[in-house]
Amino acid sequence: MRSTRLAAVAAHLPDRVRTARETERALRAENPGLKLATGLIERMTGVGRVHLRPEGWQASDLAVAAARVALDRSPGPVDQLIFASASQDLVEPATSHIVNAKLGLGVPVFDVKNACNSVVNAMQVGDAMIRAGQARRILIASGEAPTAGVRWRVRDHAQFIRSFPGYVMSDAGAAIVLEADDSGRAGILDSAFHAVSEHWSIGTLPGGGTIGGHDPDSLYFDMDGAGLQQAFLDLGPEPVLDLLRRHGLAASDFDLVAIHQVALPYLPPIFERLGVPGDRTVVTVGEHGNLASATLPLQLELARERGMVGPGSLVLLIGLAGGISLGLMMVRL
Repeated sequence: MRSTRLAAVAAHLPDRVRTARETERALRAENPGLKLATGLIERMTGVGRVHLRPEGWQASDLAVAAARVALDRSPGPVDQLIFASASQDLVEPATSHIVNAKLGLGVPVFDVKNACNSVVNAMQVGDAMIRAGQARRILIASGEAPTAGVRWRVRDHAQFIRSFPGYVMSDAGAAIVLEADDSGRAGILDSAFHAVSEHWSIGTLPGGGTIGGHDPDSLYFDMDGAGLQQAFLDLGPEPVLDLLRRHGLAASDFDLVAIHQVALPYLPPIFERLGVPGDRTVVTVGEHGNLASATLPLQLELARERGMVGPGSLVLLIGLAGGISLGLMMVRL
């Protein structure tokens, strides 16, 4: 039976960074009345710095930078391009057209957008297309530029708190080449997706939509960080454990468990509840911030560089996203 294997994975991290201390200095400069303790951001989140896209770069440029590396690693024509990101260059047209033009591919395109689960949802769609015989090689490209939605001038402490998660969000690009595999030895083995959509209002970026309209105040992240954390805690580990039970596996059976990361203190309790050994994970949030949907591809890339995974490795991807949603995928590399 035809399966879908990951022929290549790549991530692009811009060289330009902003440290947590620099973020605090900028906030104090913009808001002289704001009481902000030195070192608060890093103490609360564990994030020491974030990446900033170069001046003049768009989300599509970040995606293109990663896509070129992925295509170099797995040369050959692709017959479908999916742009998968919480960010976008424009409301219309789909950013995939811009990526297509910059890469000169000339293939059919569309966007997949589901906050920080955009890439794993694009893998779900690409896998279905390949299994259905509609494509043999698909390029998934992500360009995340959430720093564009950071609010620097706040009217009061309450607005600062709702803007706080944005200060640890980071720009990055990611790309995955999916390829049809008829050997049955590798590929996407199973997946499961869940949504608890009554929590959609916990974290929003309304600008450009019919809710935000042209209101300048709607161009920035508005998040209830504690509410988002509680929503994921309420969802609990059962969806992950159900997937593992279906295959008679435990988290310790995987060479890598990659999970979306928004803050360092959230991780140990999650890994403990799932039974994930410390040597089977890659922690990215402290050094690279919240990379939105580029997080899982970066962890795959770093795990490969560190020799944690290679051909034949078993990987579990756990995507968490606003809305809220959970995306799970088991992959044999």
